[in-house]
Formats: sequence, C-alpha cells, structure tokens
Amino acid sequence: MGEKIRIVTEPWAPYVMVENGKASGLDYDTTAIVFERLGIEVQWQFLPWKRCLMMLQQGEADGALDISKATERDDLLLYPSEPMSDVNWVLFQADARPHPFHTLEDLRGLTVGVSPGYLYTPEFDHSTAFIREPAPSHEANFGKLSRGRIDLLVTDRRLGQQLLDHLKLHDQISQLPTVMSTREQYLALRRNAGMDLLVQRFGAELKRFKGEPAYAQLLVHYTGETLHTSKNAHTAQASISAEKTVEQHEHSAL
Repeated sequence: MGEKIRIVTEPWAPYVMVENGKASGLDYDTTAIVFERLGIEVQWQFLPWKRCLMMLQQGEADGALDISKATERDDLLLYPSEPMSDVNWVLFQADARPHPFHTLEDLRGLTVGVSPGYLYTPEFDHSTAFIREPAPSHEANFGKLSRGRIDLLVTDRRLGQQLLDHLKLHDQISQLPTVMSTREQYLALRRNAGMDLLVQRFGAELKRFKGEPAYAQLLVHYTGETLHTSKNAHTAQASISAEKTVEQHEHSAL
C-alpha cells in the first residue's frame, strides 16, 4: 500500500465533528495524531453512516473510524488490538411524555428514533414489539422527540448530552438511566494487501498514545471527563448493561 489512505466516518460529537470545514473531536484528533506518528497521510471523508458502509463494501474507502466489531463484517475488515473509545447506548425521553425503560418489553407499542445504518443490539434491531423510525441526522431525532413525533430516541450518552446542550433542550428532554448496551468502537481497515501490518502498528501506537498526558487532555477537552472518571463510569454502566445484554455486548455495532 502507499503512504496515503482513505478513511470515512460520520460526524457525531464529541468523537468526530466538522465545523466551518475544520474537523476535530476525541477520536478524530487521536486518529490523526497516531497516523501522523506512523508517517501515513489520511484522506478524510465525512458522510452519512450508510454511505460510509457502502464505500467500505465497494472498496471506495480503505477504512472507517468509529465502527464496532460485528461478525457480518469479519471478512471485510481488520481491527486493531486497541479500541478508540467506548459507546453507551441510552434512551432519551421528552419530559412531558415520560416512558420509563428497564427492558425491551417496556418499548412495546412505542416509536423509537434511530440513526440509519446503525446497529444497536440484535434484540433491539430485530424486535417487532416497537417501531424503529430513522431520522436524517441526530439533531433531527431530538427535534422529532421534542415535538412528540417519536416516543423515545436511542443514541450514545455523550453525544446525547452534548446535543441537549447545543440545542438547549435540557428543560424538555432527559436521558433515561438504564444503559441499553455498551460497546467499543474502532478505526478499522479493509482486508487489503499490506493492511495487516498497518493495523498492528496503529493498535500499538494508539495504546501508547492513550497512556500519555496528551490523550488525557483531549479527553477532558472533548468530554469533560478524566481518564479515572471515564473508566469508573464505563465500569458502572457496563455492569448495568451486563445483566440485561450479556450476549449483545460483543455484537452491537454502528
């Protein structure tokens, strides 16, 4: 392979953001730093997630940022040993129309806002007890929830909280406490000739960087969390999730 690779991803704060043509975010900055250390030039494309997946399948991209492991992609992608970050799928409700959630049975008869191309857990994705309604953007999902067009929406905890800040919806919408599932997301590369070594080098350099003060500073900057509190939060939320979604943990994916 050459010294330039094509990476696709979908903007979703705080992991990847694009404002005024400038990209940033916890996972974007981390990936850019690691590839720079490896001497690899990256050509980035920021697209809706379904388009990202299509480009991977058609060989129009060399890899994707913030994708999680899924058995149906084992023949297509290689994953580093070190994940980029953890995602916690949670539900958000309109305070004027509360819908308590503890198990999937609590969603029976409801309409839940989702993101096109995302996979959450096999049980959630294939359930016929409720309706999954996609929206063109994360912002649109929150707009539909505030207007009563959907009953709940599912998204990442960090993304949801940042959107509540951005859209000034904290007085209308709140996060439900139960974590539906927790998963790790990766920078994955296509199984092309020469990619095996790069995946190994990327994973090793990523692990090294995540042990440095510079990564801790990125985490605080983009999430307000320290490495200590982030690990504690993940442990607590994972324990909630594990009781209800043990077998889902390995397979939920974007």
